[in-house]
Amino acid sequence: MKKHLSNLYPMMRTINQPGFLKFSKRLLFVATLIITIIVSGCQKDMKVDTSAGPTTIAGSKLKTNAVLPTRAEALVAMQVYNNTFYNQYGTYGPSYKAYYWKDQNHTNRMDFWMQAEAIEMLIDAYYINPSTDLKNKISYLYNGMRDYSGLTWENNPFNDDIIWGSLMCIRAYAITNDGGMLDMAKNNFNIVWNRAWDTNLGGGLWWKTDKQSKNACVNAPAVICAMKLYNATGDVTYRDKAKLIMDWMVGKFYISTGEVKGAVNASNVITEGARTYTQGTFIGACDVLRSQYPAINYAAMANSVMDYTKNNMSPGGILPDEYDTGDTQGMKGIFARWACIYVQSASLQGTYGAWLDNNAAQAWSIRNSSGLMWGKWGTRTSDTIVLNSFETTPGVSMVNNVYWYH
Repeated sequence: MKKHLSNLYPMMRTINQPGFLKFSKRLLFVATLIITIIVSGCQKDMKVDTSAGPTTIAGSKLKTNAVLPTRAEALVAMQVYNNTFYNQYGTYGPSYKAYYWKDQNHTNRMDFWMQAEAIEMLIDAYYINPSTDLKNKISYLYNGMRDYSGLTWENNPFNDDIIWGSLMCIRAYAITNDGGMLDMAKNNFNIVWNRAWDTNLGGGLWWKTDKQSKNACVNAPAVICAMKLYNATGDVTYRDKAKLIMDWMVGKFYISTGEVKGAVNASNVITEGARTYTQGTFIGACDVLRSQYPAINYAAMANSVMDYTKNNMSPGGILPDEYDTGDTQGMKGIFARWACIYVQSASLQGTYGAWLDNNAAQAWSIRNSSGLMWGKWGTRTSDTIVLNSFETTPGVSMVNNVYWYH
C-alpha cells in the first residue's frame, strides 16, 4: 500500500511487470523532511508536493462553525470523486472494466495500492448509501485491476501492496458474492504469507522481498484480511495466522501509551514512528479479533490507540495533513475507515463520536468549488492546483465512515 520507507532513505520502487507503474530509485536528501522521515510510515512514493509549501499540520485555520455533512451529502462527496477520477474504459467478458485516474489531468491510472484504497473508499460509501451504481462500480474497478495487474501479484516485491489489494478484494466479495474476488484475496494473501512470514525478529511479515524490514503497514492489514478470509471461508488457518501476526505486532510495535511503531529493520532496530494509517489498521486488527479471543483485552488496546491518535496526533482536534510524500497524503482516510467501524462495533460513539464528527465536518467545510476535499483540512481546497486522486480520498472516507455509528 502506500508508502513506505525503511531507515532514513526513501526508496522509489521499480516493478518490472506491465501491471505496475514503474518508478526509478532515487535518494532525497531534503533537510526540511528529515524530522518527518524519522517518524514516518513506510513510504514508497517520496515525491514531495512543493506547490503548496512544506508539510503542514491542520489546525491553524479550523472552522469553528463547521457542520457535519448529512448522509446524502456524504454520497455527494463520493459522486464528485467518481465524476472527477472514475474511468470506465471497456468491456470485460459480459461486464465492464474501470480504473481511477491518478490526477485531475488524467495523466495515468492510479498506482496499485492507492487504487486498492480508493476502491475501499467506494466500498465504504456503498455501505453508507447502498445503490446499484456504487455496487457496479466496485465490480468494474475490480475488473480493471484484474485486467491490468493479473490474477496474482507475485512479481510485486512490496508485500504490503499485495495485502492492500487482497483486503480490498475480500471486502468487495462481501458485497458482490463474486467468487473471483474471494479467490483473488485468498491466493494473494497466501503469496505474502508463504514468502514473508518467518521467525526472524520473533515473527512478523517482511515489508518487501528483500527482507530488510518488517512493517506495520503490511502486518496490521494482513490481520484484518486474514480474519475476513476466515469469516468468509471458515478456514481456521486464516484465523490462526491472524493471531500469530497480531501477537508479534503487540510485542514489537504496540506501546502501552497507544502509539503503534511503524517498522523494525533486520537488525531489530525500530525505524519508524506512528502514522495515522498504521494507528487505524492496528485498531481494525484489534476489532476483528475481539470476539474470537475475549480473554485478550483487544478493546483496551484499540482504545489506547484511539486516545493516542486523538490526543497526540490531532492538533486542534483534527487529524494531521501528512503531506510529506505522495504516499502519505491519503493515510488518514484509512484511519477514518477502521476507527469509525470500531466505534460502531464497540458502541463507543459517546467516547469518540464528537471527535470523529468534528473531523468530518472540518473536511467537508474545506471543499472547493467542485466539491473535492484535499488532505489539508485546515485550508480550503485549491481550485487551481492539479489535485491527485489519493490526496482527495481522506475527506470522502471521513464524511462517509462517520455514518457507521450515526
